[in-house]
Amino acid sequence: MGDEPAPRAPWFELRNITKVYGKGAAEVRALDGVSLIIKPGQFVAVMGSSGSGKSTCMNIIGCLDTPTSGEFLFHNVDVGTLDRDQRALLRRHYIGFVFQGFNLLARTSAQENVELPLVYRRVPAHERRVRARASLASVGLEGREKHTPAELSGGQQQRVAIARALVTEPSLLLADEPTGNLDSARSIEIMELLAELNQTRGITIVMVTHEQDMAAFATRVVFFRDGRVQDDRAQPGRTR
Repeated sequence: MGDEPAPRAPWFELRNITKVYGKGAAEVRALDGVSLIIKPGQFVAVMGSSGSGKSTCMNIIGCLDTPTSGEFLFHNVDVGTLDRDQRALLRRHYIGFVFQGFNLLARTSAQENVELPLVYRRVPAHERRVRARASLASVGLEGREKHTPAELSGGQQQRVAIARALVTEPSLLLADEPTGNLDSARSIEIMELLAELNQTRGITIVMVTHEQDMAAFATRVVFFRDGRVQDDRAQPGRTR
């Protein structure tokens, strides 16, 4: 027994998390006793109807919001004990974000968009260029570095957004409806890319989606209803 490897620690753990907005008659319990463990290398799809709590849960995982009660542990650190600046550092060094709306600077090239997080980190210009080009190449956009968003398709714009999220080499990628503004073919391309990144680079991915076809790419699906986890199951045929 003594020679057995130690179990891998979860990337993060939610322990009996509640999130309440408003007071009295206006009180809304967005999360109501949510407990959830995510381990390294998982690709988790979070589903649920509007108002189910899935986006609130994502915001807490992304350190964009704090729970009303309960514990959120990230690498065994209680995020609730961190101040605003410390949470910002955690986001900057460990988490990448991909949104439905791409959030690219319109008059800025793909390469400059991808370099932006490195500017905030004060990475030297030459290193920024090298890393941005490599990140764009990793999502299939080699040769498109100088194109502005207006010169790219919706799917290509989302690839730029993914490259920007990856350029800091995060351990956790949070994707909020990443295919919501794309047609079916481009949506499948983006999901195949995310699944490949999960498999080949071991990036832990948590993705909010309302589309079952997109959730099928994940290794695990968590369903929210009325602020609680209604179902949590592994996907057959997925390896992580």
